[in-house]
Amino acid sequence: MRGAALVAIAASIGNLLQGWDNATIAGAVLYIKKEFNLESEPTIEGLIVAMSLIGATIITMFSGAISDWGGRRPMLIVSSIFYFFSGLVMLWSPNVYILLLARLIDGFGVGLAVTLVPVYISETAPPEIRGLLNTLPQFTGSAGMFLSYCMVFGMSLMVQHDWRVMLGVLSIPSLFYFALTIFFLPESPRWLVSKGRMTEAKQVLQRLRGREDVAGEMALLVEGLGVSGETSIEEYIIGPANGLPDDQGPTTEKDKIMLYGPEEGLTWVAQPVTGGNLLGSAAGLVSHNGSMINQSIPLMDPVVTLFGSVHENLPEMGSTNSMLFPNFGSMFNMSEQQPRTEQWDEESAQREGEGYASDAAGADSDDNLQAPLLSRQTTSMEGKDMIMPHASNGSALNMRHSSSLIQGNAGEAVGSMGIGGGWQLAWKWTEREGVDGAKEGGFKRIYLRQEGIPVSRRGSLVSLPGVEVPEEGEYIQAAALVSQSALYTKELMGQHPVGPAMLHPSETAIKGPRWGDLFEAGVKHALIVGIGMQILQQFSGINGVMYYTPQILEQAGVGVLLENFGISSDSASILISALTTLLMLPCIAVAMRLMDVSGRRSLLLATIPVLIVSLIVLVVVNLVHMGTMVHAVLSTISVIVYFCCFVMGFGPIPNILCAELFPTRVRGMCIAICSLTFWFGDIIVTYTLPVMLKTVGLAGVFGIYAVVCVIALVFIFLKVPETKGMPLEVIIEFFNVGAKLAARN
Repeated sequence: MRGAALVAIAASIGNLLQGWDNATIAGAVLYIKKEFNLESEPTIEGLIVAMSLIGATIITMFSGAISDWGGRRPMLIVSSIFYFFSGLVMLWSPNVYILLLARLIDGFGVGLAVTLVPVYISETAPPEIRGLLNTLPQFTGSAGMFLSYCMVFGMSLMVQHDWRVMLGVLSIPSLFYFALTIFFLPESPRWLVSKGRMTEAKQVLQRLRGREDVAGEMALLVEGLGVSGETSIEEYIIGPANGLPDDQGPTTEKDKIMLYGPEEGLTWVAQPVTGGNLLGSAAGLVSHNGSMINQSIPLMDPVVTLFGSVHENLPEMGSTNSMLFPNFGSMFNMSEQQPRTEQWDEESAQREGEGYASDAAGADSDDNLQAPLLSRQTTSMEGKDMIMPHASNGSALNMRHSSSLIQGNAGEAVGSMGIGGGWQLAWKWTEREGVDGAKEGGFKRIYLRQEGIPVSRRGSLVSLPGVEVPEEGEYIQAAALVSQSALYTKELMGQHPVGPAMLHPSETAIKGPRWGDLFEAGVKHALIVGIGMQILQQFSGINGVMYYTPQILEQAGVGVLLENFGISSDSASILISALTTLLMLPCIAVAMRLMDVSGRRSLLLATIPVLIVSLIVLVVVNLVHMGTMVHAVLSTISVIVYFCCFVMGFGPIPNILCAELFPTRVRGMCIAICSLTFWFGDIIVTYTLPVMLKTVGLAGVFGIYAVVCVIALVFIFLKVPETKGMPLEVIIEFFNVGAKLAARN
């Protein structure tokens, strides 16, 4: 995973520049207002600081749609260019108006980096370390603030305080960031797949994962192009093909699903549990061994329960891919007759594939993908041409021997279809009788995952009624998310294909994002979570505590101590801010380690109560008259604890979640909406804080922040699911199911 980690570190330099800029302007404004005589013009002084927020808000309005259209990497390149030119203009700045323009341009760079770096990291990182890598922006941002404060502090000790140099230094690291985005950062493989550029996506994945076989993840990215679908939850018992008993009551032979492994002769069967579609029953909201206690909690979002059941029923070995799962590559309904296994006619496929090349792919389209994934030639369902693999040679999903989407080099057999986090991707062909008596069918994709531990004797699966388990051999309980394949669309069904036909991936890709997709039930559900998190984060008190920190440390005697060393009050203020920022770094490092172990939700539920207690202590010490020393000690401890817990939870996690919750096709637009909420909240809090201090006082401000944190705790407990270790494409499927369940309640 070194490739993905290096790419994430390089992308996070954009957030380092944001932190650098925030700290630099906080120190430089002390000298700017003296040169331009702004002591009597607080509005202009405020604009110098706030213009960056305004620029970030403006650019965020367009960043999502533009990144969905033009790519993530080009937007990061543009961000580095904005940083570079804003630094040059600030270095020049002959008057305050040019300085305001430079700050606006700088805000454009900040907005693009804050919005798109988490998206880029989420789309390139493997599920197992996605949380860790997506905490890097928080770490690099704080590191940038610390380095900048150190630089400004050093320059403040000089005789001449040149604020232009302080601000203009930004151009140097931004030039380094520009070089990284041009020469090192690849384009997001998910975005490449969304544009039909399969060859490039495969090459990027091979570089990021450090291996040649990326077939499973490539197939996952193609399936991720879908936005919505009728998703259901089903359960299976998986075991050797010759081990499951023939007489299963209502379960017929054709209900079973054959799983093909990469080894010769390795064939397992997935047998649906009686009443396998669990969506309709209350007990089916979670797995049989899941946390049913959550179902009795009023207002608990079904999405939270669904995600929780997944994490509660992980195999004990906790591996990325279950060691007991066969590395199967395809999953189709068994038929009474054995399917034909010969390769489909290349010339026929080429003729059928004419006209399927994607205009969106252009010259970058893979020549091997000019034909549909599966043959669209007319076949007889009685012949059962299921395009299934040879069990003898273990090749999986034998769509076309030269297909670079599913296979590696020409003729290279596909191995595991593992997609990360212990999930497997598979497909099955479903068939039913239409109104006119004709047989109709369609491809269903299946996200399959082992639950619990394997069993080896009768009676071990007492929680699965209607399933008789043989005494010998190992059997696995698995849960599956079943939905319409992204490559078997309504348009294709309207053509009434005979047999298992699929669209070419490029045809799915060229559709692009649509604003109407934002109103799909699962996407709306995810947007509520994302927007709610951003609003509550901004009003949880971080701006107020940062504003109050210098005053607290001054009361603690830190300022007097520094002045005894000959440090001026302005320099002491800057150094105090640097020390405060330094405290954040080890806490963020701890959060990075825990993000994929404890999880996002668990960290939030553990740290927000500490934020509440810290704020309550600050309210008390500002209402109750205490000795100066007691007041200073309690205030200092409360502020330090607040900062440490905030950067471990409520600081990075809202951005991490927002980058994980949405489908590929509309991820840019959705993250832009959440980021707009963030920037508007930041502006409101920044400008209302002085007013609130005058009206309700410092104790009242901290009291309001404590109430908001209580609301945030309740919201997270009821609405925010745990997404650790789950592929992005699986996350939105759970939201689709959860939205459907919520609508029924």
